[in-house]
Amino acid sequence: MSIKSNILLRTRIAFLVISIFAIAIVVKIATLQFVDGDKWKKKAEKISLKFKKLPATRGNIYANDGSLLATSIPFFKLAIDPKVPKDTAFNKGIDSLSILLSKFYNDMSVEEYKRKIKNARLEKGEKYLILNPRLLTYQEKKMMTQWPIFRAGRYKGGAIFEKQERRYHPYGKLLAARTIGFVNENNAGAGLEKSFNDALAGRAGEALFRKLAGGNWKPIHDDKEILAEHGLDIQTTIDINLQDVAESSLEFHLRKNDAEYGCVMLMEVQTGEIKAIANLGKLPSGNYAETYNYAVGKQGLTDPGSTFKLASMMALFEETSIDLNDSVYCENGSYKIYDLTLKDAKPEGYGNLSVKDIFAKSSNIGMAKLMQKYFKGNADNFVQYIRGFGLDKPIDFQLSGEARPIIKNPTDKSWSGASLYWMSIGYEMALSPIHTLTFYNAVANEGVMIKPILVKSVYKSDQQIKTFVTEVLNKKICTDKTLKKLKIMMEEVVETGTAKNIKNDNYRIAGKTGTAQTIKDRLYTKSYYTSFCGFFPADKPKYSCIVVISEPKGFNQMGSDVSAPVFKEIADKIYAQDAEMHKELKTAEQPKMYDFPILRAGFGEDLKYLCNEMGISNHLVANEDWVSADIANNAVTWRNRKIIQNLMPNVTGMTLKDALYILENKGIKVVYNGLGRVKAQSIGPGNRINKGNTIFLKLG
Repeated sequence: MSIKSNILLRTRIAFLVISIFAIAIVVKIATLQFVDGDKWKKKAEKISLKFKKLPATRGNIYANDGSLLATSIPFFKLAIDPKVPKDTAFNKGIDSLSILLSKFYNDMSVEEYKRKIKNARLEKGEKYLILNPRLLTYQEKKMMTQWPIFRAGRYKGGAIFEKQERRYHPYGKLLAARTIGFVNENNAGAGLEKSFNDALAGRAGEALFRKLAGGNWKPIHDDKEILAEHGLDIQTTIDINLQDVAESSLEFHLRKNDAEYGCVMLMEVQTGEIKAIANLGKLPSGNYAETYNYAVGKQGLTDPGSTFKLASMMALFEETSIDLNDSVYCENGSYKIYDLTLKDAKPEGYGNLSVKDIFAKSSNIGMAKLMQKYFKGNADNFVQYIRGFGLDKPIDFQLSGEARPIIKNPTDKSWSGASLYWMSIGYEMALSPIHTLTFYNAVANEGVMIKPILVKSVYKSDQQIKTFVTEVLNKKICTDKTLKKLKIMMEEVVETGTAKNIKNDNYRIAGKTGTAQTIKDRLYTKSYYTSFCGFFPADKPKYSCIVVISEPKGFNQMGSDVSAPVFKEIADKIYAQDAEMHKELKTAEQPKMYDFPILRAGFGEDLKYLCNEMGISNHLVANEDWVSADIANNAVTWRNRKIIQNLMPNVTGMTLKDALYILENKGIKVVYNGLGRVKAQSIGPGNRINKGNTIFLKLG
């Protein structure tokens, strides 16, 4: 075979192979298109379609009076399917729409928006074009629905507003922030949001979404969509006004003493309802914020110090027949037991003290001598009393993360000959503030120990789903005889003892100061954990309260100087507001409606003019523009109500008009509810403010 014939043969064979391969491709394409087309279309749809969850609207959290503490506010993500509008409507409105989008978002020019939407309209297939990732408020969304093209609606204009909810705190993120808490996308969190997440979260729905070019998902609204079930609402026992007082007073004294952290818990004696719970810790910046629940959690678990002496005295009175007037020699300021050297706050010693004064003056030596006399050799009996009082067990509080108390046993390896005496004065153990408060509240409540309540109801719309009632933990922690002795001693603490600095003539306080060395790296330091726990009015207890301030700096680092003043400020506020505590004062101060007009506070010249027109005797002794009324003998004296730069003014008693004028001129955002004059304000007078702060006003 010639070379020419050989080349020709090879060429024909190659052509034949290529032809066969081409025919096979055509056959395969035809098969895919016409024979297996439906099969592959369904498979493609399956890959591009997906059921996704529709989040439920989270339930609200309310204060005791129904005020909102936390709610969910809808925001919207704007997208558009540019293929939906008809040509006439699209061409007529695209220029105006592009101008409005460019002006609103200020991120692209008019021409860029116009080109972006037009290009997407020309592309094949469905389109889900996100115009800007920024979330819109409801008012912004409402405004956009009136824009060209968008005003035709979703199915004719192509505008898609996807709802996304965000948690909002009407009182700002400072008031009871840790108590309200949070929950993140992984269901981790803290506070009420976490503890009641099952109720608040609701049940997510489900809808079919189609995956579009660019990885975006577009919802397909069909009959397979399962609607979300909204979360339940919870009503707490928190009193907004008292919560604000507790936080403000605590923060002031934390700053004053440059302390590391502090907490306050205020409880109603007979119901166990928590009216205020504040936790503030120091940030690296030197400011304070609610970053941890020291009142309940493990970081607040520590040696309580002398507040524990109430439990020691209770055990002594239950075990023995000692009298309050029995005398104990408290040495000359120092006393050694085993390897323990005890000292009292008075360096030269107290000499002889009665049992009552041992407690009132918080004598460590006197306490240890009583324990030595009655429990030496029988320490297990003392520990059994403490356990019987319920101080060794968690109370199963409604907030998750409650710390477990630590009470030693004589059988423990760490027990020593001095352990009994250390324990009697509040060392070699660990209690959190909520456990100490629960115990003190039982003394105020005639020996009945009840569980503290923070949430009292769970609601669905107006229907009550669940109610939490007062739960008794111990029907009687000690005898009435012991209770009587304890209350006398607790009153003496404030009358003549370590807390005499908070004594007042209006009502009596019963309580106990505490000062304990703090522990770091398992060693006691020279910094202190200070506290005051008690109840008021002492003769008819209505509220119990504990205040803790840890590691104060400066010369005065005792519970009486650091924590007790916070207790008194809160108690004074309650006394001023609670008519039941001083009915005769209320009658004297509030004139009858038909005898005298209600005058509170406002712009001095306006109020003076009003009184003159009504023939009411009044005297303007103030030089300030803003005044408050001092009424006596059917006459009014106007007192100064100074407005100081950078400090929150006092607007209580003013009309909403006057309050708005003052606050908004200071750059403060105002939220209010109710009718009438300002009854309460969420940020107390005298607190430092910054422009942009938000204040909540309650009118009534």
